[in-house]
Amino acid sequence: MSGLTGLAKNLLGLVVSRVELAAIELTEVRNHAIELVALFAGAVLAVWFAVLYGTAMVVALAWDTMGWKILLVMFAVFLVITAILVFKGLAMLKQGKLAFPETMKELKNDRDMLL
Repeated sequence: MSGLTGLAKNLLGLVVSRVELAAIELTEVRNHAIELVALFAGAVLAVWFAVLYGTAMVVALAWDTMGWKILLVMFAVFLVITAILVFKGLAMLKQGKLAFPETMKELKNDRDMLL
């Protein structure tokens, strides 16, 4: 009977440690998710500015004025900002910053050990 009690204590300790690990990683994932949302919002805003300045450039060119050069520069600047933000967001996703790598590794180790 004491063997079963010891096994239950060890199993409970294992579950508690895995829940603690998951909680720690969840705070990291939450921070990365907030950062990703902020990057996405910035990218969306930059795209809208690019569209706005692109449209203004077409209008300025149609009116044959000299002010189109600054609009072209602003269009290019916001387009570059958008590309940088999108690539940074994609890099975050490829790095697996929204995953639980340590928790999944420990759970696989637990599974392998128990089987």
